[in-house]
Amino acid sequence: MNTVKIRGLEISARHGVNDFEKVEAQRFIFDVDVGTDFYRAAIDDDLNGTVNYARLCKLITEITQSNVFNLLEKLAYECAYAVLENFENAKNITLTVWKPDAPMKRKFDGVGVTVALERELVYLSLGSSEGDKKAYLDSALQKLDKTRGVKVLKVSEYIKTAPYGGVAENEFLNCAACVSTFLTPHALLDEIHRIEGECGRVRDKRWGDRTLDIDIIFFGDKRVNDETLTIPHPDYNNRDFVKIPLKSIASHLFK
Repeated sequence: MNTVKIRGLEISARHGVNDFEKVEAQRFIFDVDVGTDFYRAAIDDDLNGTVNYARLCKLITEITQSNVFNLLEKLAYECAYAVLENFENAKNITLTVWKPDAPMKRKFDGVGVTVALERELVYLSLGSSEGDKKAYLDSALQKLDKTRGVKVLKVSEYIKTAPYGGVAENEFLNCAACVSTFLTPHALLDEIHRIEGECGRVRDKRWGDRTLDIDIIFFGDKRVNDETLTIPHPDYNNRDFVKIPLKSIASHLFK
């Protein structure tokens, strides 16, 4: 992986929690690393094969000057998201924004925040056993694709499966999806819970019948194991309703 770097991009803008900071412009300074593969640009000496740093500076400047945010965290995320949304060949970004003139009654060299985002391929399992099952799956995929930072790339055929776990009673309709995302695993989980709720999911009985269930099976090469999320999904290999549709779109995961 190669890196396009920007150091010390200074922009005059109005961001801060104090009212006067939203009126009086201050300096904001950006350091940016964008991971990309510019081998072809180097071989062909062609700007189209890399991340154009002039466009990159212009984009960050436009976002910084056309908005007014309370927090550096918000500004940093908005700029990082915009870079990944506007440069398809950007694989990851680490962006730091400094506020050298922050109104604090202390002596300091600088205050700032850093955000790091990376595109990942994520594999999801979706199922429904209540109501119009196909409509719920269709809606879930549409909502995923409209979620900022998520793009649905591939969807398996829908299959009918028997209930699993000994609690649900209805037949399920299942599918698998491959998405590209630069959200973190827990941020994606938050969006999944939002979509499940919008589709009428009620979490009153574990493994019971439900309008919509979305599980994260794989998230790139990442491994997560905490009280809210385990990746890879710990039971995927025992679930035909996960494996059958997933194999149809990602057979390499089972070799």
